Amino acid sequence: MNTPSNQNSNDQQLDEQGLPNSGSDLIEDSVNESLDELIPAGALHVGDPLQAAAASGLTHMDFEVDEESANQRIDFFVAMKCDGYSRMFLRTVFLAGNVLVDGRSVKPAFRVHAGQKISIDLPPIPDDGPVPENIPLDILFEDQHLVIINKPAGMVVHPAKGHWNGTLTSALAFHFQNLSSAGGPTRPGIVHRLDRDTTGVIAIAKSNEVHFKLAAQFEAREVSKEYHAIVVGMLDLDRDWIRAPIGHHPYQRDKMTIRAGHESSRDAETFYEVIKRFTGYTYVRVLPKTGRTHQIRVHLSHIGCPVMADRLYAGHARATRGQLLRKQSIGLPKSPSDNDVIIARHALHAHKLAFKHPITGEAMEFISPIADDMQAVLKVLSEQSK
Repeated sequence: MNTPSNQNSNDQQLDEQGLPNSGSDLIEDSVNESLDELIPAGALHVGDPLQAAAASGLTHMDFEVDEESANQRIDFFVAMKCDGYSRMFLRTVFLAGNVLVDGRSVKPAFRVHAGQKISIDLPPIPDDGPVPENIPLDILFEDQHLVIINKPAGMVVHPAKGHWNGTLTSALAFHFQNLSSAGGPTRPGIVHRLDRDTTGVIAIAKSNEVHFKLAAQFEAREVSKEYHAIVVGMLDLDRDWIRAPIGHHPYQRDKMTIRAGHESSRDAETFYEVIKRFTGYTYVRVLPKTGRTHQIRVHLSHIGCPVMADRLYAGHARATRGQLLRKQSIGLPKSPSDNDVIIARHALHAHKLAFKHPITGEAMEFISPIADDMQAVLKVLSEQSK
């Protein structure tokens, strides 16, 4: 396989659905604020801070900045230390004056220095996360920091309009006690995501430290992602780049489209390589460089070969045996089995995910076998020449 040197994903929006990198605005450079620009101190801590916090229903925590954490934004530092609290919720704690550096309140963008004393008074953890559900999970890997899941088709990653139950986050909440909160209360552990009907590898963070460090790898395009897709049509080239900006569709809210010059448009790049050709269909390996919403699906449709059974971008939501064998188009007689539905979701699979372990630095690679329905499609397509 001829792999492009810059195939890695991803910048601030991650994976197909463009989940915003919840750590990106914590990692970016910003102007450090001097001590003269600190927020005026709020209520002073009188006496024992632990007793004062307890009396007000808050949890008091103290930290000292080490050399490794020097020059970090304080909101990043606090989020790393306070598992169970989302970054957005912690901003309200800053605005309330409940985060002190050497006794004075600071803004979230303040950069810490080694030796500084940080004290925090935290309210109870908001209880508005997903409802735990006993949904079986196919776990490819697990250690104390990470979980790698093989996501099935039909599973939404996190709660959204019309999909409040049966989500991956509900399953995670049932099976795991510790998950990162950096993505917000409805997205525990979620660093990146896959579309509802995309199968395959997805990484889950068990702590905010792991979440931010893994998100930083996505942002720096140090994570390698490989997808497999079956598309409708015959690709002219064995391999090529698709470079076309993606933005919101002007009329259909649930779709994205190739769109330059619009405020929602962002540059997008996808590399593909043909694995096998069939009459009327192609099996391809896809390596997204960026990670815009529906990127792979939009780009392949843009070059005239949409992903098979993609309701939004191919105009059909299933493929039957007869359609795959193209019996009607070549004049062959039909059989009862021709009406059998072989696949009823878009034929896209997250096959491989590779990155450095956020804590140990070890190079890791996770592979998910091609989903059964896609294997069934390939088996039928292989009968074309028989």
